[in-house]
Amino acid sequence: MQRKTVEVDGVAASYLSAGDRGPVVLMLHGTYWSRVWQPVVDDLAAAGLRPIAVDLPGFGRSAGELSVATASIPALADWVVRFAQALDISGPVGGAGHDIGGGIAQQVLVDSKLEVNRLALMNAVMFDSWPVPGVARFRDPEIAAATTPADVLAARRKSVITALARPASEAEIAEYLDPWTEPRVTRSWLALAGAAYSHYTMDLVPALRTSAVPKLLVWGEDDTFQLVEHAERFVQEIPHASLVRIPAAGHIPTENDPKAVARALIDFFA
Repeated sequence: MQRKTVEVDGVAASYLSAGDRGPVVLMLHGTYWSRVWQPVVDDLAAAGLRPIAVDLPGFGRSAGELSVATASIPALADWVVRFAQALDISGPVGGAGHDIGGGIAQQVLVDSKLEVNRLALMNAVMFDSWPVPGVARFRDPEIAAATTPADVLAARRKSVITALARPASEAEIAEYLDPWTEPRVTRSWLALAGAAYSHYTMDLVPALRTSAVPKLLVWGEDDTFQLVEHAERFVQEIPHASLVRIPAAGHIPTENDPKAVARALIDFFA
């Protein structure tokens, strides 16, 4: 696994990758960063896939900064297409999304600006399952304007500890939180929260119901942010969808049972 960069719109985009051949799997994050996919990247590459886990603009190790206008799901889906083009990837590709990244992945599929032949959603937003209250409050411009970087860092710390759903060392928590020590990244997170409206995913439902693309949901059963009931509803209402449940796992199941998540993704994409 290596961390690489490519320019998108003249701004450096950072991504994790492993392998240089095989079916491409574009892996998108949500309110966290590409760190959520790190535990499974090498396993996917060892199985003959080419995983690419990108940091969205202003997140993780990517440069740039999001505004509310550029942080919406449709805007970020368009950015993902430009990212793929910067890597000379035209499709078909597999798409994978976690958290709000799952909403972005659904948008990329429906838009058809990049050919997605398989879609995996891991504890992702869908229907009207989002935003959770801890994110929704920042849609208020006055609250967002009054929020300091220290406030965001404290909120992110609480979120990371809850999402990991297991004991974690201070060093591990600090690694997850490291990007938010930079004010630019804090402002990008506030922009993502400010653009978090469920009408984006609700608008996708009619197209998803007519889509013949295979869809896999991989879900930590103990997630308190995106409940497994949302995944159950998705596989009931959306055709060509199946669910793999990860027991005793939270919002980031790659951190609870990476081997089970990797197996599910490999079986699906390979």
